[in-house]
Amino acid sequence: MFILANFIKAMAVVLDMALTLYLFIVIARAILSWVSPDPYNPIVRFIHNATEPVLYRVRSKIPYLGGLDLSPLVVIAAIYFMRIFVVDSLYHMARSIM
Repeated sequence: MFILANFIKAMAVVLDMALTLYLFIVIARAILSWVSPDPYNPIVRFIHNATEPVLYRVRSKIPYLGGLDLSPLVVIAAIYFMRIFVVDSLYHMARSIM
């Protein structure tokens, strides 16, 4: 059982790190939308390519607000929800197995 608890805890840690990293990428994308960065810059292209599939899906579900894009806020809220609910549930599950 100790191995299973360690595995679940490791999954929680990796998931938390991945969600935190993606949170920073979404925040960077939101900040880049305020300026006009060089679209050929590899970092800008990576941030756009990493976030656009998720932001596009969210953008298609929320109503158009006249140029105000709330999709990054929705994605950030979803990331926080997943960190609080899923990651903490995995930590709790690992503790209960030990």
